[in-house]
Amino acid sequence: MTIFSKIINREIPAKIVFENDELLAFRDINPIAPVHILVIPKKPLPNLSAAEEGDCLLLGRLLQAATIVAEQEGIAETGYRTVINNGDDGGQTVDHLHLHLIGGKPLGWPPFTERMKHG
Repeated sequence: MTIFSKIINREIPAKIVFENDELLAFRDINPIAPVHILVIPKKPLPNLSAAEEGDCLLLGRLLQAATIVAEQEGIAETGYRTVINNGDDGGQTVDHLHLHLIGGKPLGWPPFTERMKHG
């Protein structure tokens, strides 16, 4: 069971900003921007690569939820970034599919840290 499963089950507290039958969105505990929210499916998919054809609607709803939360957070007009890290080399640290919604300030490109450039 992942930390995200425990948040879904309310075993660990989180600052939830959106929820429906399939998805949950909550504030990241180590934000990298003024708005940094994780949007996760309640279905325990380990990563994007584990999604199957039957998960296509769920994946679309994941993106749609990000747009809803961006609007709620007041960053839809100015812009935001959505990120899905997949696997170890992709920077995924929790084995539960999650989308990062990041905004509230100008974001540069490429988004690499020094560790990523040289690691």
